[in-house]
Amino acid sequence: MGPPSTKSTFDTDLWVYIERKTSSSRLTKLGKKKLLVNNVLVIEFNTRGLLIKKTLLTKDNMEKITFEESITGMAFLKSTFFYDFLSSMRNKINDPLGKKKSKLD
Repeated sequence: MGPPSTKSTFDTDLWVYIERKTSSSRLTKLGKKKLLVNNVLVIEFNTRGLLIKKTLLTKDNMEKITFEESITGMAFLKSTFFYDFLSSMRNKINDPLGKKKSKLD
């Protein structure tokens, strides 16, 4: 199978293999690609390197997956010390001599 497309090492090792095949459609579709095969194999290992779980997601399975619709809010306010510090550092990096501000006045 070769090396995985993606590896994740949190509590367990997670290897992801991705297979995707497309074909060019006719000229009437303006060259849009048609998805033929979209397989994802997820393999999970424990800390000893033994296989715990394997999951194969096909094109048909992925159409049934539902995603959460809620939106996560901002974790910080713009008036915090951290935001002010990073903003001033960004301004100093973009204009180290302070000349851009005087040109705009």
